[in-house]
Amino acid sequence: MHRGRDGTLIYAAGFIRSTTVGLVGVVLAIHLSQIGLSTAAIGAVIGSGLAGAAVATLIVGLNGDTFGRQRTLIAIAVLSALGYLAFAVSNRFPVLITVAFLGMLNGMGRDRGAATALEQAILPETTGPERRTWSLAWYNLGLDLGLACGALAAAIPSALITWLDVDQVSAHRWTFFACAALSAGTAFLYMGLSRHVEIQASRERQIPAAFDRSTRRIVGKLAALFGIDSLGGGLLSSALIAYWFFRRYGLSEAELALLFFAARVLNAASHLMAAWLARRIGLVNTMVFTHLPSSLLLIATPFAPSGAAATVLFLAREALVEMDVPTRQSYVMAIVRPHERTFASGVTNVTRTVAWAIGSTLAGSMMQQMLAAPLFVGGALKIVYDLVLYRAFRDIRPPEESRPMAAAR
Repeated sequence: MHRGRDGTLIYAAGFIRSTTVGLVGVVLAIHLSQIGLSTAAIGAVIGSGLAGAAVATLIVGLNGDTFGRQRTLIAIAVLSALGYLAFAVSNRFPVLITVAFLGMLNGMGRDRGAATALEQAILPETTGPERRTWSLAWYNLGLDLGLACGALAAAIPSALITWLDVDQVSAHRWTFFACAALSAGTAFLYMGLSRHVEIQASRERQIPAAFDRSTRRIVGKLAALFGIDSLGGGLLSSALIAYWFFRRYGLSEAELALLFFAARVLNAASHLMAAWLARRIGLVNTMVFTHLPSSLLLIATPFAPSGAAATVLFLAREALVEMDVPTRQSYVMAIVRPHERTFASGVTNVTRTVAWAIGSTLAGSMMQQMLAAPLFVGGALKIVYDLVLYRAFRDIRPPEESRPMAAAR
């Protein structure tokens, strides 16, 4: 009973948090440009927010179970709310870059951070091994539906300009106030979690010495590979892709809202397809054989002769690019023991977030030299990740697949 209720609360909190992330991912770069920041400064603010998320994820991975999973999730929600609040009232670059770090501001348009790392560690405890991938698929479905709703809500600033007769900067500030309120709301949901989400309630307790050499080696390899993928992903934050469409094809905020809404709906649907496919061809095969073509579509997008053609290529990419998310999460959680899951999730997620921060910071400077450069470089890095991942891990399978993990190790 508690397991089902805890899972539901995590799904709900994740949905709300993702709604704010999806909204901010569309409007952030446009807002920052309108208050006078250069493209390089915009990339620096986005990178600072992701750096803050990386530090928080590292802390969660090492100390989340000790501090308490529920208390950690509440603290993250409160800090995020304060960060959004600060963006609603300030336009000074030193303040914004500092607050972005402390509030873990996510301009990626993807809900990946300290909270998701901890939620990924908790969810496998709420179900059995045979339902683990499906549980994470439904979780990611909720996240991407939240991102879709947030992307659609990015049309709100345009509506506020008409309804309230305010300028665009003021409309964005009201939007950040709304995000602060939503983030605070997730803290109240986390307060409803039971004591069963804590690792102390499980049969195995977290003992640092229990992380054996094999676990550390495999998690280290995966973290390094995820870092390559996320470095490419950092070059492709939703905020900067939205800015690219805005500059290259002149799409309005309302049109961008519809574009990213459609993208997130496709992301959401792809999670369930990924869980179905993984049962038939395996987790690693699903990760690679869906992710690789998505990168090729991304590289082709800048060659599109019109905004409509670019939109089709971008949406085709979005239908595939997220299929590796629930399968990747399930794979990591499957190849470690229950008391190692917070550690494994924290290490792999912090590597991803650090790489996102670096990529986002570089992307702004790249765009000043060549507007589409992040799409080319980001796509190429993701292709390298897919090829190396397949070669390194195609024979290391989770317990529910044909070859036992023990033999693979």
